[in-house]
Amino acid sequence: ANRIIGKPYKYGGGHGEFEDSGYDCSGTISYALHGGGLLDQALDSSGFMSWGERGRGKWITVYAKGSHAYVMIAGLRLDTSGTGGNGPGWHQERRSTRGYRVRHPEGL
Repeated sequence: ANRIIGKPYKYGGGHGEFEDSGYDCSGTISYALHGGGLLDQALDSSGFMSWGERGRGKWITVYAKGSHAYVMIAGLRLDTSGTGGNGPGWHQERRSTRGYRVRHPEGL
């Protein structure tokens, strides 16, 4: 995921190809999970609502709803919100989970 930090926000970015000029929220998550060998093709936010196993994971947790998604990896939030429109970024602070489905990769 560190390879795409600072790339611009781009609606639909990261969905046609994992390597893109910019990324949206679900494209960011897809890139990170693909890099870890956990995802073969990009998913949109709605796709992440039923991806993986229910509940929080030990190391990786995806929070998804129809309009947005973000992921917590080892206690840090990877998200496109809170970056001032600058695309993907790491955040130490948590955000509200209200309205989100909580999913994780099996075993993680």
